[in-house]
Amino acid sequence: MHESFATGPLVGGALIGLSASLLLLFNGRVAGVSDVLGGLLFRRPGETAWRAAFMAGLLLGGLALAAAHPGAFPAGGGGGSLGLVVVAGLLVGYGARLGKGCTSGHGVCGLSRLSVRSLCATMTFMVTAAITVYVSLHAIGAAR
Repeated sequence: MHESFATGPLVGGALIGLSASLLLLFNGRVAGVSDVLGGLLFRRPGETAWRAAFMAGLLLGGLALAAAHPGAFPAGGGGGSLGLVVVAGLLVGYGARLGKGCTSGHGVCGLSRLSVRSLCATMTFMVTAAITVYVSLHAIGAAR
């Protein structure tokens, strides 16, 4: 295994945690992407600039990674049509709003703030994932 593949997720996770901590420490804001985007789409007075900068940073970071390491992303965007990707994105966004946050938002931002709601949500995500893997591999015999 190439060293950058082994350390990349560790460094990336540490940077996400550091970024979320710095945003909370210096700006008093939680780095939950669904809430940041929601506040940008449904304007909150005086909060548009930082939310736009946050979202632009996410997009530009992805573009910078794609430019620096073109092999980091699957060719053709993973094989889904643009329409399917848009519908999937909208469903994920709706689910995140319905659940008052996304999986990573609850896991990174919520747990670090000792949120009981985030603890319950994260436990639900993990149990559901474990059941899904078990059913996929053992009950219906999906390929590994």
